[in-house]
Amino acid sequence: MDYEAFFGDRLATLKEEGRYRVFAHLERRAGHFPQAVRHVDGKQLPVTVWCSNDYLGLGQHPNVLQAMHEALDRCGAGAGGTRNISGTNHYHVLLEQELASWHQKEAALLFTSGYVANWTTLGTLASQLPGCVVFSDEKNHASMIEGIRHSRAEKRIFRHNDPKDLERQLADFDPARPKLVAFESVYSMDGDIAPIAELCDVAQAAGALTYLDEVHAVGLYGPSGAGVADRDGLLNRLDIVQATLGKAVGLIGGYIAGSAKLVDFVRSFASGFIFTTSLPPAIAAGALTSVRLLKSDNSLRDRHQLIVAKVKARMADVGLPVLPGPSHIVPLMVRDAERCRAASERLLNDFGLYVQPINYPTVPRGEERLRITPSPLHTGADVQTLIDAVVQVWDGLELPRDRRASSVAST
Repeated sequence: MDYEAFFGDRLATLKEEGRYRVFAHLERRAGHFPQAVRHVDGKQLPVTVWCSNDYLGLGQHPNVLQAMHEALDRCGAGAGGTRNISGTNHYHVLLEQELASWHQKEAALLFTSGYVANWTTLGTLASQLPGCVVFSDEKNHASMIEGIRHSRAEKRIFRHNDPKDLERQLADFDPARPKLVAFESVYSMDGDIAPIAELCDVAQAAGALTYLDEVHAVGLYGPSGAGVADRDGLLNRLDIVQATLGKAVGLIGGYIAGSAKLVDFVRSFASGFIFTTSLPPAIAAGALTSVRLLKSDNSLRDRHQLIVAKVKARMADVGLPVLPGPSHIVPLMVRDAERCRAASERLLNDFGLYVQPINYPTVPRGEERLRITPSPLHTGADVQTLIDAVVQVWDGLELPRDRRASSVAST
């Protein structure tokens, strides 16, 4: 086989379909988020980032940076091994205790990313529980899907955010059979939010464990910032909460929180945890400081919601087709892969505004979009600059504007 030709042909197909991913070469400027420097053709150009998952800018908070500097000076660069072999640092222990408290659980367990946390935990639980059946929302993240597949457990896919369909499917199985229901709180592409209480009602009536991915909600919702379940007073209804340190917390890593026995079970049986070098102590120290900030101060969350509402309202005012939703995600629908890529390129090259195009397979074909994530550090002037630029790009690409259809986007 001509391997190089195969690779080249497949890449050429991606490019022809407008789905080839081009990475913006950025240099973040500490203390100046959402401003960054773009490196292109030997030049350094200013850019305003509108698609960061560092939702609150805490990755550049001075207290977080100070904590990381202190831990680096105190402990050095790396953890020195897996958690089992010399790699459990005091900062890891403190962070796990803080995370457990945040989600009102007995224990928590750190992973190297949110992806690994999902893949490892779901794969371990579903494979180890005898005869386990996993019920997964049809829009669950790839990391959840991969973990479920890896477990080789029987699985059922229920309609998105549909407790009735989940109830119907659960009824096909013996109540005594182990079951696990997995879903997210905020779905990152559409920005919709799961009916957590109703899904828990159905799952618990059938004797199923509940597994909630709060990756795109943790830090942003609830009186302590612990996520949508915190906001809705439902933390006691979830058996396992999974989240990340790589989005609103501002660093990298993932974790689960649950009962002491469940967490210890995953710690003891999950290869994705046991055989992986642990997070550097400086990362854990920074995350610990960030979580404590989130728990103690709502001001960033309040400002964040105001800016999100402003972006949605201004886009609705000018007839841009924002997909309606109750969360901080602002999906600006293009519905064409090539023009989605072109819109992103024009915003970046002509206006210095970075919004990554989202194409298949991240979203279905025909659902291509620009996914905008405002932050509390964007100013009113930043918002107006974004709106003016998007309107020019939209009209230049002859994309439709519909005031009636988009007027609901601010609700």
